[in-house]
Amino acid sequence: MKKKYNISVEATLEVIGGKWKCVILCHLTHGKKRTSELKRLMPDITQKMLTQQLRELEVDGVINRIVYNQVPPKVEYELSEYGWSLQGILNSLCTWGEQHLIKVYGDTSDVLEENVLNEHLK
Repeated sequence: MKKKYNISVEATLEVIGGKWKCVILCHLTHGKKRTSELKRLMPDITQKMLTQQLRELEVDGVINRIVYNQVPPKVEYELSEYGWSLQGILNSLCTWGEQHLIKVYGDTSDVLEENVLNEHLK
């Protein structure tokens, strides 16, 4: 049965809405990630929630799950071709978030990703 929406943004939010999906997708714009890497990048997400969100994104065709036939087992996630079509939206959300943090707090120093990236560049 075809679902009816009142406004098209509902369809977008159904796929990428919630606390974690956009965060996962933003991390995947930087390349393939294993589950453990995503967990390390998002310390406040539970393993159960991470697994659930990854499965939902995979079912919606936004990410690919790559299973390597090796011992120990290795699984990676990447944006699908369809998932890359969200890059503009994700970039806009990040830009708006940075501007919001500057407006409200005066800077973005509390953003973990930026602190991790800055430490990595040193």
